[in-house]
Amino acid sequence: MNSAIIVCTHGNTAMEMLKTVEMIMGKQENILPTYFVPGENTTDLIRKYHMLIDQLDCTSGVLIMVDLLGGSPFNAASQIAVQNDKIEVITGVNIPMLLETLVSRNSKTLQQLLEISITAGKNGISQLNKNSIEKDDLEGDEL
Repeated sequence: MNSAIIVCTHGNTAMEMLKTVEMIMGKQENILPTYFVPGENTTDLIRKYHMLIDQLDCTSGVLIMVDLLGGSPFNAASQIAVQNDKIEVITGVNIPMLLETLVSRNSKTLQQLLEISITAGKNGISQLNKNSIEKDDLEGDEL
């Protein structure tokens, strides 16, 4: 079970997110980034998604990860997903979400990956608890 993954964002963020993930995990297979830029529309994105799907091994399904609920990447992905039970869409893509999804995708179903992605995305957002850090621990560190 190695679900295909497409990451799509406004601007080039998707490509940079994949580069970041590969810096941490090494080269990843069956995942492709794409982007939405000024001058494009939903039809352009649907065409891009179809081209990417043709390049991926979609036997176990496709998870399309986008940046914003209601944005053009989401709207285009939704139009494809409602016509295909093997395609799912998730919003709010971030690095922790991508990392956990990639680590888990070989042993999980597409539906399980959705749950893992959402949990990882939420858990990847936190606030520094300044009271739990000793000042001595930070000596010598530059901001």
